[in-house]
Amino acid sequence: MTVALAVFIALILDALLGEPKKAHPLVIFGRWASTLEKWLILPRDRANRHQKINGLLALILSVLPICLCIFYLTRLPVFNDLLSPVILYLCIAPKSLLQHTLAIYQPLQKGNLAQARQAIAMIVSREAGQMDTQAIRKATIESTLENGADAIFAPIFWFVIAGPTGAVFYRLSNTLDAMWGYKNQRYTHFGFAAARLDDILNWVPARLTALSYLLLGDMHHAWSSYRLQSPLCESPNAGIVMSTGAGCLNVNLGGAAIYHGQHKIKPTLGTERRATNQDIQRANLLIILTTLLWLTVIALGESLA
Repeated sequence: MTVALAVFIALILDALLGEPKKAHPLVIFGRWASTLEKWLILPRDRANRHQKINGLLALILSVLPICLCIFYLTRLPVFNDLLSPVILYLCIAPKSLLQHTLAIYQPLQKGNLAQARQAIAMIVSREAGQMDTQAIRKATIESTLENGADAIFAPIFWFVIAGPTGAVFYRLSNTLDAMWGYKNQRYTHFGFAAARLDDILNWVPARLTALSYLLLGDMHHAWSSYRLQSPLCESPNAGIVMSTGAGCLNVNLGGAAIYHGQHKIKPTLGTERRATNQDIQRANLLIILTTLLWLTVIALGESLA
């Protein structure tokens, strides 16, 4: 089976089935990682380097056994052909991403701010209880752009580079970053290894995603936003994706938000045009077009190889 065919089948499976409703492998993995965290995270009076060592140990113990199992299971061509599309399907979530954004878009269209706040709280870590309509629109578009890179394009990139083992290794590492990558008293040092690994694994996919956004939208504003605004962002990868995506859509993103009770001012991204409800749909369309672009490039690359 070709890589392009495996990616295509994985996308079809996701379109037909969506994320598994019960016993998703990533949920089970998250429980295992939480158990390791309880065993290995140290009291606050321990040295920071001890926390970093234990965080690295937790990362290895949670990710390595699963990746080794996937590697050996897919060594035989017959198993690789059968399992590869299924494994990639479990590592990506385009349908879920679009469903979550639609669940925000629909109440916004009806003027139901309370329901829109409940829906946005499902996909962002910022506090949604006091968000106004404009803040919800911006947060939705930002999440769509960033999660497009994390939950679709980066897993596909690592699948192309290293097969199903590469996709699983990326997805598990990204999950640990989401669990342990916070810069607070509990996780700053314990989650250091997970956060740095996620930065490394996302470096190339984030830039390819940003390039794809640029090619599929307002190229002038996308390039200007990338060049001027991405260096101002805290994340070396998410900032590039969101600034380029904001320029591509010709909308204003970023600014003030509340995270875990703390008021935070993020860099202003994109242009001066205020986001509308329809820009949420445009962001969704950008994700779909980028997915089709990647599939086309992978197929062309294989045919020319």
